Order: sequence, then C-alpha cells, then structure tokens
Amino acid sequence: MKTALEITPNLEPLFGTRDENLKLMEDSLGVRIDLRSDAVHVQGAEEAVQRVERIFADFEALRRAGVHPHNGELHAMLKVVLADPKMTLKAVADGTRQRSTGIKRGVQARSANQQRYLEAIERDDMVFGIGPAGTGKTYLAVAMAVAAMNAKKASRIILVRPAVEAGERLGFLPGSLQEKVDPYLRPLYDALYDLCEPERVDKMLEKNVIEVAPLAFMRGRTLNDAFIIMDEAQNTTSEQMKMFLTRLGNNSKAVITGDITQIDLPNPKKSGLVEAINLLDGVEGISFCHFEDVDIVRHTLVQRIIRAYEQKNLQQELPLEMHEPVERATTTSVHAVSGMSVAARRHGKPQ
Repeated sequence: MKTALEITPNLEPLFGTRDENLKLMEDSLGVRIDLRSDAVHVQGAEEAVQRVERIFADFEALRRAGVHPHNGELHAMLKVVLADPKMTLKAVADGTRQRSTGIKRGVQARSANQQRYLEAIERDDMVFGIGPAGTGKTYLAVAMAVAAMNAKKASRIILVRPAVEAGERLGFLPGSLQEKVDPYLRPLYDALYDLCEPERVDKMLEKNVIEVAPLAFMRGRTLNDAFIIMDEAQNTTSEQMKMFLTRLGNNSKAVITGDITQIDLPNPKKSGLVEAINLLDGVEGISFCHFEDVDIVRHTLVQRIIRAYEQKNLQQELPLEMHEPVERATTTSVHAVSGMSVAARRHGKPQ
C-alpha cells in the first residue's frame, strides 16, 4: 500500500532532528517514508501505513490543541506508540498531562515497559518495579506519588529504603538519627527536588507531609491514606519485606522498586524481593513490571555497561562442556609427569 500525507504548517517537529522520528517509524513498522516537497509518501503493509497516518493525524490534532512537545519528548512518545499497536499519540499525550498536575516536569513514559508501569500504578494498590539501574523505576514512582497528592488522592507520601551499604562499610555516621540515614535516602530526595520546587519540598518535609524513613522504623505502623514507595527492595530480608507489605492501610498505594542483580546483602539468596516475586505473582491487586536494558533512560553508555555485565553473568552460569573433565585430567597427568621428571633430576636419575 502507498499513500501521500499532506504537509501541513508546523509539521516539521514530527520529523525530528535529522529526520530521526521518521527513521524510527520506518524501522519499527517496516515502512518506507519519502519526504517530498509536496507531500510525505508512505509505502508498506496496509496496517503499518494506517498507523503512520494515525500518528500524523494525532500530531496535527495535538498541535491545534496547543500541545507542542519538544523533540526529546516526542521521540519518547513515539517509541511508546510504535511498541503497542493499541496506543495512540493522543492517548500518550493525554496521560502525560493528567499525571503532570502540579509537577515541575511531566511524568512521561519513554518506553513501552514504562508506560505499563505507570498504568499499573494508576490501576493497582501494590506494584513491583523490577529491573536494572537507570530504567526510571524510582523516579516515575516518586512522580506518580507527587501527582497523586496534588490530585488529593493521597494525603502524604512515605519514602522508605533499607539502610544497606553497597559493598562498603562506612562505620558510624555523625549527626542526629535523620542525618545518619539521609545518605541512604539521597536518591529519593534527588527525585523530589527534580520534580518540585525546592522550597515546596522543604516545607512538605518539615510538616511531615513527605516522610523519608529507613525500613527499620516501619514495624508496628499502619499507613492510611498514603502513597508509599520502597526503593532498593532487593536489599530487604524476607522478614523485612513481609513486615513492609503488611503496613498497607486504607486508601493507600505501595510501589516497591528494586534490581535483583545488585543485591548487597551478605547472602543474596535471602533477598525479600526475590521471595516476594515468587510468592505474590498472580495475587489479585498486585502487579509486577519488569524492565530491560532497552528501558534505560540514562546515558547510552549505561545500556552497554548493563549488557556487558549480563553477558559476563551468563557465561559464568553456562554448564561445563562434556570434554572439560578430560582436559583437566590430561593437564593433571602432564603436571604429574613433569613433577616426576623434576624429582628424577633432583636424585640424579635418568629420565
């Protein structure tokens, strides 16, 4: 199928820098897009061409409605739309506006998994976000918490994290109890200050509207009318995870994030997150969202680093080849013969 799409005024932003958005559509949908002076010519399978037509129509409708996403945002929105045939550019933009009430930056998915994560947080009362570093698990959860509070869906935000060092022993930290635990909770503060004005964050922290606390202080509490986030959940023990999950009160929502490849516990097999994934999968009202390296939104090098470490772990887990014990036995025999030769030389015996 081949069609020609009209070039309307101010359509150029849809093409992207150096036509990167058009190339993304070509690669994702298997179509050919030729930009001519009179029109945009699209050729490919009928369904794919129709999806391109819908993207162009949605962009024009958004432009007329006064929505003008910059190139980075638009490229991310297109990734979500192209990954899911049921998703439209207008639906992604509407969801972004709805989630961005009172937030300095928009809460926008940059991949299909991030979109499913945001939808799960809106739908279910408990969501697990599991995946490698840099996939936006914590940032999106904090953004959704702030948006929920601004929309009066929650009266407070509670941010929780286990106080476990990443492979180091820092010893006793100086200061008050809050000053001792603040270094462990810094990523949560960073997300808050990035999403809201610093003065507003400080005021909410002072009034305990936003509470940042280590996991050890959660026992015995019932958390009502709250949006609760536990970060770095892979570093919880089985007992700590059970204790945290049973704190959920009325009209509350919990998001648990973690990366099972970065467990800092003395015994990684005792991770409460790993156990929860196995025990709670399929429980009604609980969603599990798994992220991959393609969802990483940090520097492009982070994707390559994650893949390199995954490749190393995969090689370590490969089973031994059938011939390997024979090779080892042969090597041992050679060493034994060499040892006998050396011993023979020491005693002056002929070899």
